[in-house]
Amino acid sequence: MHSFSIQEINTILSGELIGDTSKKITGLNQLKNATPNQITFIGSKKHTSHWKDSKACAAIVSENIKVEAKENQAVIKVKCADLAMAKLLGVFSPEPPVFEIEIHPTAVIHETATISKGAQIGANSYIGKNVNIAEGVIVYPNVSIFDDSEIGANTTIWSGTVIRERSIIGAHCIFHNNVSIGADGFGYRPSEDGRGLVKIPHIGNVVIGNYVEVGANSCIDRGKFSSTILGDGCKIDNLVQIGHNCVLGRCCIMAGSSGLAGSVTLGDGVIIGGSASINDHTTIHAGAKVGAGSGVVSDVPAGKTVLGYPACDSRDMLKQWVALRRLVHK
Repeated sequence: MHSFSIQEINTILSGELIGDTSKKITGLNQLKNATPNQITFIGSKKHTSHWKDSKACAAIVSENIKVEAKENQAVIKVKCADLAMAKLLGVFSPEPPVFEIEIHPTAVIHETATISKGAQIGANSYIGKNVNIAEGVIVYPNVSIFDDSEIGANTTIWSGTVIRERSIIGAHCIFHNNVSIGADGFGYRPSEDGRGLVKIPHIGNVVIGNYVEVGANSCIDRGKFSSTILGDGCKIDNLVQIGHNCVLGRCCIMAGSSGLAGSVTLGDGVIIGGSASINDHTTIHAGAKVGAGSGVVSDVPAGKTVLGYPACDSRDMLKQWVALRRLVHK
């Protein structure tokens, strides 16, 4: 178990220590749930009222929030409590599962695959023909990586993930449990005789940049002709659907249960809220935000925030909701 003094924590965070505590800090927790040997965080003024009843031995507080130290309960002022929390969570993070041997004997690896030095392959994983796995890659048990795919250095692939043929994955990516990369896109047309549906083949691939993280049970379909592309630094939550031929710029965020239909384009830094859905062939330009549960059916200008179904300017939608509420209560 990790254990730190309040002075050691302050050194790690380069903060301003106010007050003191004799307690050894062994973990982190929320204001209401923290124990006397845990440190807590206050990043919003709406939570300050809970500090007086908190049992935490210390609180890390954003510099714009006024919170007083108490007897044997210290305060560390930092520029941003959320970023400080992220830093400390890394310090207290337990070690990941350990590989006793680099390549488990039950892993099936095609003779033409290239496994670089320091890569680790877990039990019952499958590595196909001409796959290239770079240095430091971690493939946990029961992962399948199919033919002609490339995995960049220091990428981590958790159990149950399937990476289909010809996928190109960058460095320092993280794929959580049961991610699907490169499955067929969803495309059908009525048959000529009108009695069924004709499947449209998808012969493209998926290209994912560096430092991309994809949450559990999310799906990224391959392109119909060319590539489905995720730019560097994109962060994808659990249960997200990204359709064929979508192109995401750098550092886009998609929250849980949101989805992109085919051929959607997201500019750099776009944020898609949870359960939002984006119509096919739509462009959401750089820096735009889509509110949770919204349905986007047309292009969104750069920097704009849209909300509702169908989505429109968030201020206009809020006015509509207020007007409807007034009608109901008349």
